[in-house]
Amino acid sequence: MTDIKDRTLFTVFPAIDIRDGKCVRLIQGNYEKQITYSDSPSSQAALWEKQGARFLHLVDLDGAKEGHPVNLKTVETITNAIKIPCQLGGGIRSIEDAKLAFKAGVERIIIGTAACENPNFVEDLVQKFSHEKIVIGIDAKNGKASVRGWMKDTDLKATDLAAEFARKGINRFIYTDIATDGMLSGPNYSAISEFSDAVPGTKVIASGGVASVNDVIKLLNIAKKNIEGVIIGKALYDGKLALSDLLKLFR
Repeated sequence: MTDIKDRTLFTVFPAIDIRDGKCVRLIQGNYEKQITYSDSPSSQAALWEKQGARFLHLVDLDGAKEGHPVNLKTVETITNAIKIPCQLGGGIRSIEDAKLAFKAGVERIIIGTAACENPNFVEDLVQKFSHEKIVIGIDAKNGKASVRGWMKDTDLKATDLAAEFARKGINRFIYTDIATDGMLSGPNYSAISEFSDAVPGTKVIASGGVASVNDVIKLLNIAKKNIEGVIIGKALYDGKLALSDLLKLFR
């Protein structure tokens, strides 16, 4: 493995995708292809915490589809059940939405669609809440950004979009490769590498495709100083990957 001096700072984010108050997974963002893993997202969150997770990644799938947060009560039960921090994305498209998300107890919010469609909104959020509280989530299909819960494709190049936000002071991004998400086929390493190169000096969290410890090692071997962590969902839920085993790499 590449010798990474700050490997202990690399964060594995177990994902909890919420729909109708339950912990689910969508295959490649398809709302017609859903697997329900738990009726109690808060219990699932407590399990990930018990297994050593330091930070959780929450997604309000209903919110992403509807255009406003829908599952904030469920989010609040999660944040009340655990001591580790959470980041939340899905339908946060106004200052009021952001306030409600923070009131529900999350540490950071993830802005995706609203960032693409209204860049000034991001500047307003940073001014009100600070750049450490705001993460830009860019979901890409063939290098182009997709929005509205992956239901709408754009002509915006993901790397150009990220670079523009970096110039505006955003210092943390989540890059999701839609083609590999939930497929357990391995991450799109070249796309992640290209994306991280586009935003030097920021922190990049990779998402999509991780199926094994080896996949994460390969991600580390890209050796980009700004890759801060990885979001993992399906591999953990399907038992392809044990969180406790993976976390041994980062102690």
